[in-house]
Amino acid sequence: MITRKNLRRTLAGALVAAAAIALTACSGTAASSSGEDNPYDLITPGQIRVASLGDSKPYTFTDETGEFTGFDVELFKDVASRIGVEDVVFTGQDFSGLLAAVSNGQFDVGVAAIGITAEREKTVDFSDGYLAGYLTVMASPSAGIADVDDLAGKRLGVVQGTLQEAYAVKNFTDTELVRFPDNNSAISAVNSGSVDAHFLDYEAAKEYAAQYGLVNAIDIPSFDAPAGFAIAKGHDAFKDALNEGLHAAMEDGTWKELYQKWFPGSPMPEQYLPSSEQTSSPSPSASN
Repeated sequence: MITRKNLRRTLAGALVAAAAIALTACSGTAASSSGEDNPYDLITPGQIRVASLGDSKPYTFTDETGEFTGFDVELFKDVASRIGVEDVVFTGQDFSGLLAAVSNGQFDVGVAAIGITAEREKTVDFSDGYLAGYLTVMASPSAGIADVDDLAGKRLGVVQGTLQEAYAVKNFTDTELVRFPDNNSAISAVNSGSVDAHFLDYEAAKEYAAQYGLVNAIDIPSFDAPAGFAIAKGHDAFKDALNEGLHAAMEDGTWKELYQKWFPGSPMPEQYLPSSEQTSSPSPSASN
């Protein structure tokens, strides 16, 4: 006869066994997610989730259909294909929170002409560089801004978290900085007169100049923070694979073709050309 006490013991044993089976199954799933089926430890095996910007022409932006395109987008998709990943999903973020979103595991990588700096490397790792740049102060032709001294006492827009913000804080000490989440809102402020100028990268400034009749009032060389892909710390296999694919894209001329497509007429940084074409010192492009 099964007593109530024995029945309780039997049920308790069954529950322990079930829990053990469940834990074994879970641990097996976790192991496979970072094993042979997921060598780069991606959030979703076989898919790369990318944090990017939707308004940073010609690097990363959304077209009339809402799809992400631009130099960085096409380059990263090419590199991803070289490491065996065709499913690449871009999502727009405010630049100020982009690196944190990569660091905390919301995204596998950040791709948005992100300048590599020692401060940012405290938060994330970076691939090798693939762009170097000019910074530009953009203003109305009637603003009376022609050199750095003219910025004294002016209201200057910067996108929060960018190299331009860091540079302005350090170098434009007599200028009032007004922080914006993106270039579009800052340029709107220039057009409305609520700020006197906006500080952004050289290539993006060309697009706004053509659209709104603004001018590149000041161009400032800044080659010490080349752009790279941002990756969460500890994902060394992913970083190494991206570097291998990136250098292959440079060596076979893919990088050059994309640069000529997206930056027509702009000086070309020779350090990213095929080794057979590198003949002199580097020239500029840009980063955030």
